[in-house]
Order: sequence, then structure tokens, then C-alpha cells
Amino acid sequence: MDIKHLQYFIEVSNFNSFSKAADHLFITQPTISKMIKNLEAELGVELFDRSRKKLVLTDAGKILLEQAKLVNKAFRNLETELDNLLELKTGHIRIGLPPIFDAHFFLKVVGLFHEKYPGITFQLKEEGSKSIEDAVEQNELDVGVIVLPTQDELFHHFAFMEEDLMLVLPTSHPLAGRAEIDLASLSSESFILFNKDFALNDRIISFCNDAGFQPRVISESSQWSFIEEMVASKLGISLLPESICRHLSDHVCTVRVVNPSINWNLAIIWRKNQYLSYAAKEWLSFTKKELSKAASSQ
Repeated sequence: MDIKHLQYFIEVSNFNSFSKAADHLFITQPTISKMIKNLEAELGVELFDRSRKKLVLTDAGKILLEQAKLVNKAFRNLETELDNLLELKTGHIRIGLPPIFDAHFFLKVVGLFHEKYPGITFQLKEEGSKSIEDAVEQNELDVGVIVLPTQDELFHHFAFMEEDLMLVLPTSHPLAGRAEIDLASLSSESFILFNKDFALNDRIISFCNDAGFQPRVISESSQWSFIEEMVASKLGISLLPESICRHLSDHVCTVRVVNPSINWNLAIIWRKNQYLSYAAKEWLSFTKKELSKAASSQ
């Protein structure tokens, strides 16, 4: 039994006639008669009383008709839902975003996508890069924005932003007036960093180690605004991405770090060898084009 058997049976029931149902379906009467016979043989019951001039449903036929209509409706709903999915009228995308980058332009791209596909919904989750990688690997997120490098054996990635980290100081700090400063000159300072869920934590410590010292970390946070407040309160210094520094208050100041400069590279990741929804695939394609377009115009 397949859906065609049930659909043909419904049509014969509607018309109480094999010939009229056949005409309506644009098939021959012998074809539809044979399919109903096959259906009766498979179920082991007669569905129509053929002894009268007009076809009449048997008791078994009435039961089957009721259930066949439910099955046919569910099948039509399935077709509609799949069409909606393929035409991107519906869908849900789960995106991980680190709270340490200026997401203004990125969210603008999400908004442009929403204008094009208003039926698609979003879950935006703020986490550090390490947590985002774990969530994408466990299929708890479809895609995520992380700090490179990433695990190339697990993820595809698309890099879209590279910038330097800036030294953030209270305005009264002796180094506040400098245009730039060597990283090694900060060896005696107290550092306030993003917590260990953030790849930037490891990156800063690694650069400091390469410059010949282990930074003294007195506090960690998951929010750049709280780090700014701690620096303004003279608890220590910090290193924040250049794009974030544009939003800092005048209670702190920034200085460029050199010898070496510390940069970071942001990328979108998605899991290798894992199903990606139609909506997520289209979002990736759309976002790559928009970010590439923005990069080429700069």
C-alpha cells in the first residue's frame, strides 16, 4: 500500500464511481479498478459494495476512508512543509557569538538576511570561542564566530575580520600619553583579561610569554564593559580588540602595542561531516557574500 492507493480510493469514494474518478485523475478505469482491487486484497476486506448500480462503501470502506483522509492530509502537510523548507519560508538557525567583538556590522548582515527570508528565526547565543567550538561540535549550534586558529579536522571556517588588540589604561596611568608601547614593558603590570572560556585569554598570555614574562592576572570577566569599568577604577590594565576600543568611555585611554603587536582573526565555523539545514546553508552563503563585499569595499 502506498499513498497513491489511498488517494485513488478517496477519489472513487467521492464520486461513487470508478469511471468518474478515473476521468478526474486522468487515468484509465481499468488502472484505478486494479489499484482498488489490490488495496482490497492487501487489507483482506471489500471496500465497496458493487452489487448496486451505484458504488457504496462497506463498513470496512467507511473506516478506511476516515483514516485515509487523515493520512492524505498529513501527506499534503508534509509536502507543504518541505516546499516551505526548500523555498526557505521556514527554518531556524543557531548562531554563537563571542561578546568580545563589535557585532554591529555582523548583526546588520543578519538583519539583511531576515528581510530576505522573514520566516526564518534565529537563536543568538553569546559565549567564548572555546564554548562556541564545543557547542558547534556537539550540534548545539549550527555555526559560530570564533577566534582563529580552530580545529581544522573538525570545522570548516571562513575568516572575515583581522585586527590588533589595544592596551587599555586608566587615564591617570603613567603610560597613558604614549603613542605606542613594547609588550615587554608591561611585565610589571596587573592584567584584567577575558576569562578562560575565551581563546583571547590564551592568546594574550602566549604573546606575553613570548615577550619574556608571565602576566599577573588579577581578574577575569566575560564582558568587555565590565573590564573597562575595572580598568577605569585603576584595578589594572587590559588588552581589547581595536573595534571594541572605539566604544570605550573617556575614563580610559588606549595605546598601540608593538614588538610584537597582538592581533586576532575572527572566523565563522561550522562542523565538518554534519547535517546543515537548508536555512543555515543559505545563511552561510549569504553572509560570506556580504562580508566579502564589505571587506573589498574597505
